[in-house]
Amino acid sequence: MQPDVTSEQEPDAPDQAPPPTSRSGGRATLRGDLRAALPEAGAAVGVTVAVFLLLYARMRSGTSATVAVMPFMADPDTFWMYLLSQAFGWSGLLWAWGTVMLGLLRSGPGAGRPRIPRSVLERWHRTSSLTTMALMAAHALMFAAELVRYDAGTAWLPRLWGAFADSFVPGWYDSGTGRLAIPIGLGALYLAVPLGLLFYVRHRIGANTWRRLHRFVIVVYVLSVWHTLLYGTNVWYDGWPRTALWLLQVPVAVLLLVRLLRPARRAERLDRPAATVSRPGLVVRAAGRIAAAAVVVGLLAVVVSGHDGGRPRPAEPPATAPHDHEPE
Repeated sequence: MQPDVTSEQEPDAPDQAPPPTSRSGGRATLRGDLRAALPEAGAAVGVTVAVFLLLYARMRSGTSATVAVMPFMADPDTFWMYLLSQAFGWSGLLWAWGTVMLGLLRSGPGAGRPRIPRSVLERWHRTSSLTTMALMAAHALMFAAELVRYDAGTAWLPRLWGAFADSFVPGWYDSGTGRLAIPIGLGALYLAVPLGLLFYVRHRIGANTWRRLHRFVIVVYVLSVWHTLLYGTNVWYDGWPRTALWLLQVPVAVLLLVRLLRPARRAERLDRPAATVSRPGLVVRAAGRIAAAAVVVGLLAVVVSGHDGGRPRPAEPPATAPHDHEPE
């Protein structure tokens, strides 16, 4: 999840910047960024703990939407690993939102004269990307750990395999909403890791190749939000939490539209001389801008109308068998 605009800029880029650097003054490396991400990772752990405590308190008080969806999970002391998985999921989504926003700010029209130095924006984007990947992995691992604990009556080897397959093999989980939601979440995880780490080998694969691949990071974010809307018990029903999640997507879509309309790199602009822009490239870029504008309008319509796909809270408790629902 690295920025779209790098130091390996094309000759017509708005300005030439030195390569991204680490604190030691050399080229940015994975080891250096991992060290730089430690304070941020500590903050992410703190946020995760706070979310866990909130979810725990709500489950204990009986006000948790998770309990409304799955009444058998009424005891937080029994299902604490599931709550921790949820907490990692929410902090991971928050960090994903932040790193996407930083990336769009970094590659948008203000990239040439930012109030925050370009190098700082880039470093924040890199470290937040690494933190996001770690939170996503922790979310999936804790989900698998809860499945291992829940299936305690089975022998260890089949139990471990079943939990691993249900959590990490797309299409293996075959119950309820998870049949679609889990592969979507796994798609986000399995795309995020290579797309994020390719930054550190961009000199081997070529800056242009890396830049084209990196644009698919927005797909990772879309899949993450889709997974949450489908499977997150805290946004399962109609109400302000689900509306707030939709509302948070508006600034992302607006920044994406602005970045497409006024990219920092002149090579991506539509106002270049016609001789320098191929017709297919012009069509694709124009279509991308139209699609981004439609997304902004669609998100605003969802938020204003309240038709956000939330389920109405049932008058009677749902089935208590875990695999009848078992959302995130």
